[in-house]
Amino acid sequence: MIKTYKLGGETWIDIDHGTPEEIHSLMDKYNIHPFVAKELTAATPKPRIEFHEEYVYLILHFPAWKHTHSAESNQEIDFIVGKDALITARYDTIDALHKLGKDLEVEEILENNQTSGSHKIFVRMLRELYNSVFEELEAIEDNIEKITKEIFENKERQMVVSISEITRTLLEFKRVTDLHHEILETLKRRGNEIFGEDFAKEMDSIILDYLKINTTIKSNMDMLKELRDTDNSLLTAKQNETIKRWTLIGAVLFIISILIAILR
Repeated sequence: MIKTYKLGGETWIDIDHGTPEEIHSLMDKYNIHPFVAKELTAATPKPRIEFHEEYVYLILHFPAWKHTHSAESNQEIDFIVGKDALITARYDTIDALHKLGKDLEVEEILENNQTSGSHKIFVRMLRELYNSVFEELEAIEDNIEKITKEIFENKERQMVVSISEITRTLLEFKRVTDLHHEILETLKRRGNEIFGEDFAKEMDSIILDYLKINTTIKSNMDMLKELRDTDNSLLTAKQNETIKRWTLIGAVLFIISILIAILR
């Protein structure tokens, strides 16, 4: 399915599970290279950026935890950023893009024509996508707070699995987002030549958003490491206390057995 949004002279074409016929029609209209058009028909496991004569083609994956609509934990978006149009291809319902589409529809009705140049929608889209990742991290932080509370409510043993699961999620977030940095820097540097200095300045703000995400992930992983150490310490203390208790009981039973033998 293809949906088109227009605003202030811009065109955003969003392809949702596009068919070969739909993509072929766009290939002819926007002079898309056949190899790029073929990539739009199926998901690609690795991010990539390519610079063509009339557009920039890039693939990015965004981690999802709570706000996912499929079994996939990473949501891929293919971007074709041209001077006259922005094309996105996706293979899942992505909340950030759905929200942006609704916002643009309202703005089009209100005739808000402040935006010009296809890269403006692209930058706004990246900002929405990174905001969505922030929301996912906030949900993870809420879960970490819950784990912290339950650790000190004598649920240390149950929290071992919870800590491991959240750690695995954050490691996946880090693995996916770490691959963004080089692509964003390359896009800023080369995009300056294609779209001008304003685009490079906008990309600076996007890179800052990315770096905040990266820092937040690392901070949460450090917190989980401390929680794991605390949880292990409390478990060890409880186990030692249990061993002491059973040792004392064993000693008492041993003394009683000796007394019974003597009294016989």
